[in-house]
Amino acid sequence: MFKRLPGDTSGLVTTTPETSVVFAPTVIRTPAIVTLVIWAFRLVAGVVRLVIRHPIAVAVTGGTAALWVRFDWQEAAMVTGVMLAEVGLLWVVAPRLWARWIGWRLVAWARMTFVYGPRWQSTMAIAGLTASIKGRVFVPRLVRVRCSGWADVLTVRMLRGQAPGAWAERTPNLLSGLGGVSCRVAVLKGARLRVTIVRRDELAVPLAALPVPEVATVGPVEIGRQENGEPYRLKVHGTHVLVAGATGAGKGSYIWSVIRGLLPAMAAGLVEVWALDPKRMELSFGRRLFGKRYAATPEECTELLERAVRVMQERADRYAGRRRSHVPTPDDPFVLVIVDEVAFLTAYQEDRGLRHRILAALATLTTQGRAVGVGVLAALQDPRKEVLTIRNLFPDKIALRLDEAEQVDMVLGDGARDRGALADEISQTQVEGAGVGYVRLEGSPDPVRVRAAYVSDDDIRNMERGYGVDGGTW
Repeated sequence: MFKRLPGDTSGLVTTTPETSVVFAPTVIRTPAIVTLVIWAFRLVAGVVRLVIRHPIAVAVTGGTAALWVRFDWQEAAMVTGVMLAEVGLLWVVAPRLWARWIGWRLVAWARMTFVYGPRWQSTMAIAGLTASIKGRVFVPRLVRVRCSGWADVLTVRMLRGQAPGAWAERTPNLLSGLGGVSCRVAVLKGARLRVTIVRRDELAVPLAALPVPEVATVGPVEIGRQENGEPYRLKVHGTHVLVAGATGAGKGSYIWSVIRGLLPAMAAGLVEVWALDPKRMELSFGRRLFGKRYAATPEECTELLERAVRVMQERADRYAGRRRSHVPTPDDPFVLVIVDEVAFLTAYQEDRGLRHRILAALATLTTQGRAVGVGVLAALQDPRKEVLTIRNLFPDKIALRLDEAEQVDMVLGDGARDRGALADEISQTQVEGAGVGYVRLEGSPDPVRVRAAYVSDDDIRNMERGYGVDGGTW
């Protein structure tokens, strides 16, 4: 409420007892020349923005109009028909290219004009994202709409003083007002947000185990699918990966999909997988794939980790002054240390001496191992710092279904949930949620929603028959 002097009733709008007193804002008469200049500037800016956003549509429309002015209407109609025929031919010959440059731009314009534009102000008001100052209502600006086969991406300019958290808390309101399957809010530069309205969830159905690659490689391993329908490939060579999720979230899908993708490289001697299985329920099912590089008891796990440290240190001594990165060869293969339920070894281990040795070995591997070709892939249920004090030493992190919203930033880093990583909202049902997670890679602030393929017991048995160390191809 703005202060008024006693007896000052200028600008008074409401006087009835049952309503609050509202004063109309002061009206300042603007000279006509100023108004015309502002309108002209807005017109020019709108034309420039239209050309930048829709260059093909502007070129076609402007070219057609120029032809009608310069030539007879018959010639103009003929040229226009030829242009439309070329556009149709592009649709037949290269449908993806046509969709990228023409189709989805037209869809975006239509949804901006007929869907989001009419609904925007009312949705913002009901969601509580508008502001009223001296009787003037301020509404966040819808800057741009981009469409694809699975989602609409809205670029929004927030009001001055708004926080991204206010938008993240109102995603149910945005979903109710704008429609869609799900809604996420991520922070862009400055006061801009990216609101993703998912129209079709590509990850709603579980994925069967992917075929074993035909070529031996340690490059990014295809383990599943991204939410845009594209394959997802996880980098394991030259980094360390932490997978965190509640019980039944699908951590095993990531572990076995990585192993499955590395099988040809393991057979060629380019990769060695060292398996630590303190639960004895996950990796033991495919124990023949690891041979002597398998450990289950705390003592065995400690010894295996310290062996990996010795391998790392021996390579570092040989590489010193000669090379700065690792190239897998049969003599120097890439060593991937997989630890299932690492908290059993780092937090729940009763033997204090073993616990310190394990933590020291893991810290050494995660700080010095990736340059010499020794990587760590660890799975974890409880992401609290006291459970795994070295979680920040893993450059790449994957958050599956988590129990609390605060745990998202614990796993993926500060601000991850504000950027759209809603791991605490992943479905608890196995069909819809198992294997679904958010990946945040080193150097990339934006999390990516993915789903790992499910490797069944029969798939693991077939992997053992074809690639087991006591029979098969290696």
